[in-house]
Amino acid sequence: MDYPTLKTLHILSSILLFGTGLGSAFYKYFADRSGNLAAIAVTNRLVVLADWLFTTPTVIIQPLTGFMLIHLLGFDWGATWIVASLILYAIAGGCWLPVVWLQIRMREISNHALVNNEPLPPLYHRYRRLWFWLGVPAFHAMVIIVVLMVFKPTI
Repeated sequence: MDYPTLKTLHILSSILLFGTGLGSAFYKYFADRSGNLAAIAVTNRLVVLADWLFTTPTVIIQPLTGFMLIHLLGFDWGATWIVASLILYAIAGGCWLPVVWLQIRMREISNHALVNNEPLPPLYHRYRRLWFWLGVPAFHAMVIIVVLMVFKPTI
C-alpha cells in the first residue's frame, strides 16, 4: 500500500475511533443524567451498536496501519514516541474492554427496566460510574497519542 493511502487510512480511523468514543460518551452521559428511561435505553443500544460498527474495526485498523507506516517510513521501533504511543494504546484498550462489557450490561439492565416499567437499579448506576471513570484515562491516553503522532518528540 502506498504512503498517502496508508496515512489517510490511519488518520481517518483515528478520527473515527476518537470521535465515536467521545460522541458516545457525550450522549450516554447526558441521557443518563436526564433520568428519562426511554432515552437511556435507546442511547445504551446505540452506544453498543456504535462500538461494534465503528470502534471495533478502528481498534484493529489503527495498529495495523501504524505498524505499516513505521515500517514504510523506517522509523526506529524503539523511539520514545512510538513506545509511549503503544503503551498508551494498550492502556486505552485495557480500559475499553471492560467498558464494552459494562455498556452491554447497562443496555440489558435499561431495556429490562423500560419493558417492566421499573426504575434503574443501583447496579446500573454503579456500572455507569465505573464506565465513566474508565473513560477518563482512555480519553487522555488517546489525546496524548495524537500529540505524540503529530510531534514525534524525542526524549
